[in-house]
Amino acid sequence: MKRKLIHLLLVSSLLIGFLMPSVALADAVPGDVFITLGEDLTSEQKDELLNRMEVSSDVETLVVTNEEEHTYLGDYISARQIGNRALSSSKITIGESGTGIHVKSDRINWVTNEMYANALITAGVKDADVYVTAPFDVSGTAALTGLIKAYESAADIAIPEEQKEVANEEMVRTAELAETIGNKEANELIIRIKEEIATTSIESTEEMRTLIVQIAEDLNITITENQMNELTALFMKMKDLNIDWNVVSDQLDKARENLTDFMKSDEAKSFLDGIIDALKGFFNSIRNLFSS
Repeated sequence: MKRKLIHLLLVSSLLIGFLMPSVALADAVPGDVFITLGEDLTSEQKDELLNRMEVSSDVETLVVTNEEEHTYLGDYISARQIGNRALSSSKITIGESGTGIHVKSDRINWVTNEMYANALITAGVKDADVYVTAPFDVSGTAALTGLIKAYESAADIAIPEEQKEVANEEMVRTAELAETIGNKEANELIIRIKEEIATTSIESTEEMRTLIVQIAEDLNITITENQMNELTALFMKMKDLNIDWNVVSDQLDKARENLTDFMKSDEAKSFLDGIIDALKGFFNSIRNLFSS
């Protein structure tokens, strides 16, 4: 009897294992690389971008379509600005746990590295080195679609569509704000609002509006009525998402640390030295002009 019982239990467990779908676990480990390429790149452009990403031409890639770009951006910027070709491409390298998000970009002229980092954190991306590029200067708005797609593949997860849409809207709203109040101020405003949402219970639109007004005043930032309405609507949507705000808060802290580390790095110093040398040369030219 005991032997039969054991046999039945074994058979039952095998049947359950066969019938019940297994939970997929991410195979990605720190150092793994995932590439996305715009569908409309020429062969020459693909080779150029892969070379810039420092990966081989036979690397496995994900394709991002112009249709996907319109899906996530169509409600926030014009179809003309999105364009009719998918060109922006990206590389995500999985980082060690707790390292945060590092972003570098090339030939992106509207969306800043900090904007990408903020939007990616909202989408649920964490601990990754990110590189965004294109065959020529582009706004960079479409690149977030590829980055999120790459991370989904890397982490073997499906990020909710609502979260992707809010992340894209956040990126666009921040870039629009930057045009009137500056990149640094726009990014700091968005970060501060998210930090407050992570620790404060906001129940109504009026409470959200009051919070945004207070943070803007603290930062000595002036925004228009329309900008206030757009931000209030954005963050009301964001607060209602199933977001782990502890993770968001931690990743925002890491993003700040990463930016500080960059400013102390040799790369940043070399960049700043170059700007200073260029300014010196400019003013010397003016002085020589007046001297003559």
